[in-house]
Amino acid sequence: MREIKREIITEILHRLAAQFAREEGSDSSLLTITRVEISPTGKEAKIFFTTLPESQEDTALKFLERKTPEFKRYIRDESRLGIIPHVDFKIDYGERNRQRLDELSQN
Repeated sequence: MREIKREIITEILHRLAAQFAREEGSDSSLLTITRVEISPTGKEAKIFFTTLPESQEDTALKFLERKTPEFKRYIRDESRLGIIPHVDFKIDYGERNRQRLDELSQN
């Protein structure tokens, strides 16, 4: 898959995942889609997220895993992607660690 096409698909999936989480999620936590990684073939996508409060991460992960089939239908309905990739939602521990480093460096 060409790099430009992967970047476009990555942006589309990022935008759609953020919209889906906003529309389907609850008000008990703030769920933020931080990044999307597409496999070289374009058949798999990892969608990373964080939550506030942090204690809601596991609940959010279970929610997103349960809603994955609906999210794939949402992708199909809201985009013109020919092949819908297999989607895995992941907690973005890298982003969480970056935020902690920022907090520590400010003190």
